[in-house]
Amino acid sequence: MLVDFHVHTCASKDSLASPESLVRAARRRGLDRIVVADHNTLAGALAARALDPDLVIVGEEIMTTRGELLAAFVTEEVPRGLSPQETIRRLRAQGAFISVSHPFDRWRSGAWRIEDLLEIVPLVDAIEVFNARCLFRDDNLRAQAFARRHGLPGTAGSDAHAALEVGAAHLALPPFQGPEGLRRVIGVAETRGRLSPFWVHFLSRYARLRKKVV
Repeated sequence: MLVDFHVHTCASKDSLASPESLVRAARRRGLDRIVVADHNTLAGALAARALDPDLVIVGEEIMTTRGELLAAFVTEEVPRGLSPQETIRRLRAQGAFISVSHPFDRWRSGAWRIEDLLEIVPLVDAIEVFNARCLFRDDNLRAQAFARRHGLPGTAGSDAHAALEVGAAHLALPPFQGPEGLRRVIGVAETRGRLSPFWVHFLSRYARLRKKVV
């Protein structure tokens, strides 16, 4: 299966992608699953899943007090602004699969300090080891090295904020069903993809400005 583990709909303030455009793009590019993980909301993911439940996994990217977490198979929205430990506790209670978003991306407000990340290593399922929107390759390489050092598998995603980005980075892994199935196969996943061009970040800025005006 080919899985883009990190895409956003227009429910995120910095995304231009409608649920419909994401679904079309993912199917056109041969993806089997996408994790729709908008910032601190399930609205866009639920709308996308209604269009194509075989394709879409409902997720959420959650800003904690220390950095962002990336969860899949979320059934109940978790609010932003909680501690990492409390956020993880709420996600665990609903059986979600928990990864850490772009942990070392030097340009992200949701990046992690190493001491905070070390505290949650025993509590998460994976680390995002390839994010196509990282401006610097070394930031992904650092995440890969951290995951290896601590015995954690890796996730990979386009972090798409526009349909044209979908599939830029993804995982190839055996078929699975549900969060437990994903935990069983994530260790053999193969990371594939490329960094997106720097100008995709201007799309996010445009989305923010457009939504302020509207």
